[in-house]
Amino acid sequence: MTETRDTDKASEQTGERTGERITEAESVITAEQFLKHWQGHRLLSRRMIEAFPDDQLFTFSIGGMRTFGQLAGEMLVMAGPSLQGVVTGEWKEYEKPRPTTKRELLEAWDAETQRIDELWPMIPAGRFQEKDVAFGQWPGTMSWLLRYILENEVHHRGQGYVYLRALDIEPPAFWDRPE
Repeated sequence: MTETRDTDKASEQTGERTGERITEAESVITAEQFLKHWQGHRLLSRRMIEAFPDDQLFTFSIGGMRTFGQLAGEMLVMAGPSLQGVVTGEWKEYEKPRPTTKRELLEAWDAETQRIDELWPMIPAGRFQEKDVAFGQWPGTMSWLLRYILENEVHHRGQGYVYLRALDIEPPAFWDRPE
């Protein structure tokens, strides 16, 4: 911790942290916490897939938007290949056929979830702040890319909530995921 200046004495009393540097141990979120957070979102997205009737997952849409099956397929093909790229610096597309049934989608989802757990510990030290061009198209730091993947999933899951409500199906609670 850096030395605190006299002008920071009042903030020390109120609990504010002006004039100090935050150490890595005090960072907002650790890599392990991010993985747990991401996997909590993936679990909720899986429950969304399960909530859809088999005959509506790949057919129902509103206003010309893609079906939730298609949206979940996008989430699926982004997660594992992107993390593989973060680990290796090699950006290979999802190599399996995209699922076309609920059962296939859930099986593929579970396989990619396991793949994420296996790849995560292989991320090289410092890689989160390195810049790269994911899939030859998206330049940025690897932490930005991983946040984008998570935000994309949350965005598309939100569309799924609208679809389920339109189908008169109560969706899983959006807050019901591991901490």
